[in-house]
Amino acid sequence: MGRRSYFFSLFRKKRSLGDVCTFNSFHGRGSGLGPLCLLASLLSGIVVAGTLGCGNFASQGRNAEGVRLFQQAQYQAALRQFQEATYTDPDDPDGYYNLAATYHQLGVTENRKTDLDQAETYYNMCLDKNEDHRDCYRGLAVLLAQQGRNEESFRLLEGWAQRQSGSADAKIELARLNQEFGYRSEAAENLAEALAVDPNNSRALAAMGRIREETGNHAEALRNYQRSLAYDRFQPQVASRITALRSTMRTTAPTTAPAGDTRLVDQESSGWKSSNLQ
Repeated sequence: MGRRSYFFSLFRKKRSLGDVCTFNSFHGRGSGLGPLCLLASLLSGIVVAGTLGCGNFASQGRNAEGVRLFQQAQYQAALRQFQEATYTDPDDPDGYYNLAATYHQLGVTENRKTDLDQAETYYNMCLDKNEDHRDCYRGLAVLLAQQGRNEESFRLLEGWAQRQSGSADAKIELARLNQEFGYRSEAAENLAEALAVDPNNSRALAAMGRIREETGNHAEALRNYQRSLAYDRFQPQVASRITALRSTMRTTAPTTAPAGDTRLVDQESSGWKSSNLQ
């Protein structure tokens, strides 16, 4: 089976929105999402540095201003803010990630390889500062696969998952990659491993639910979705799938007989006797 380009959708601001679009990344797709969806994912993947103990207020302010400018499509101005953030706090990985994601978007929209090369450099700098930066792994996996470097994309996430055997995040991201390339059984295995590490992980539960829904296992899918929503109620798309599945299951459920004794048809000639079901 040929491997398709890997794209993802992530709406995330640190300490605010969370991973509300993880569910989308597990929808079945025939081919890659294409440039427009990739750009949307990069836009929403920009991180606001926000952990007060890990950086200083100046770098956080620069990152926040850069995000605002990015959202207004003022990319060069955003880059200046993100660059200042890295000067102010060279050890904060989020500034490097924001630079990488912005250059990545510019490289795609302007079709400039130099920007894509810059993006790869900054993704790697981000990982040098934080070898478990989930968003950075996603961004770099996208960049590699978009350039046809699919094996490198897989090695990147497989290596992370192997190094961090106790990380549900690493296994979930590898599942996303396998699912995007059409390797559904491998994705399900990755998610099962993630849930073995963190049984209440809402992202893994929602993703497993989607795979089970796609394979026609609606009852299990519904249970996965319900558990996911119980642990994270801010997932409107998961809630929507619960509603849709309930409707589908009601429509396809077999008609039941009225309450009371149900009698088997008397077929004396076949050796069957009339009897009551208890």
